[in-house]
Amino acid sequence: MKKIIALLISSVLLLSLAACGNGNSGTAGNSETDWTSHNATTQTSDDGQGSVSEEEGSTESVDSHETDDGTDTDVPVVYMTTDISSEGLMKVYKALGVELSGDNIAVKLSTGEPPASNYLDPDLIRELVEYVDGTIVECNTAYGGSRSETAMHYQVAEDHGFTDLGKGFLIMDEDGESMILPVEGGQQLSENYVGAHFGDFDGFLVLSHFKGHAMAGFGGAIKNISIGIGSQEGKCLIHTAGNSHTSPWGGDQDAFLESMADAGKSVVDALDGNIIFINVMNHLSIDCDCDGNPSEPDIHDIGILASTDPVALDQACVDLIYQADGNESFIRRMEGQHAEHVLEAGETIGLGSRTYRLESIDD
Repeated sequence: MKKIIALLISSVLLLSLAACGNGNSGTAGNSETDWTSHNATTQTSDDGQGSVSEEEGSTESVDSHETDDGTDTDVPVVYMTTDISSEGLMKVYKALGVELSGDNIAVKLSTGEPPASNYLDPDLIRELVEYVDGTIVECNTAYGGSRSETAMHYQVAEDHGFTDLGKGFLIMDEDGESMILPVEGGQQLSENYVGAHFGDFDGFLVLSHFKGHAMAGFGGAIKNISIGIGSQEGKCLIHTAGNSHTSPWGGDQDAFLESMADAGKSVVDALDGNIIFINVMNHLSIDCDCDGNPSEPDIHDIGILASTDPVALDQACVDLIYQADGNESFIRRMEGQHAEHVLEAGETIGLGSRTYRLESIDD
């Protein structure tokens, strides 16, 4: 009987990707639901519409923010496609219905640590980078490796194919200097040190490869706009909750995650909302792109997700991981690092919402 029930649930999940966030096949468009927890699953009601309920055995309730007609305009939308291609990336970007304003648009991504990290394929992102006429930007790392010094980092960016996209490539703290952003309402930080060239740009397109991370548990949009945009000094301050300007080691875990949320909010506030977030869920290793020899993925590629809300976007990706086959090692990595606390912290300080509506744009 349990096997029969499991098969029925799996069938519903595959037919309701946008409602439950699982599966790798295409689904009908305009399917949507509000989520607040990875414990949510989808059931089919008598009228054939998907609804969110609490998973059997769960001790965590699921809040519903749907209006009477099934939507809530106050809930951020996360758009999703299972088409991991240049065309799919363009489609999910345009589904947002917003455009970045200004003449100088930064495209923030990770250039990836050599020799074998899972950074985003330049051919995947080329069309979108050129569409927004963007400049690829990064900051130097604070942990050593091939990207801790400017000259080496520029070489890695060239080797990995990022220097000939759009307007080219820039390391925002190439001179070792920082720009200080105020943090309003932060739990750990009152100021955030970003790369000095941050102020050269009018808006940011944040392209993140969603994956695991040895210290943060997972890396997505919030990590990309906090640690990713932080100068070397800023990275140290985030990792240590403001206690060290020179070393990233030895900080309290929850304070580190709260500091990431604080730093991310300062970036979003400084840009006055002129920022868009896209997460690519492929090559889903438990290790970050800062690891030059990451573990092989246990989870199949899932898709591309986009939102104007970084908390909602990362929460959607986490929920998809919890629904995916082969997720045991990824979940151990996240739960071992208390990873979802960054989402809790982000919601607490107003960076975004953990409740969202997931909408498939697949035909």
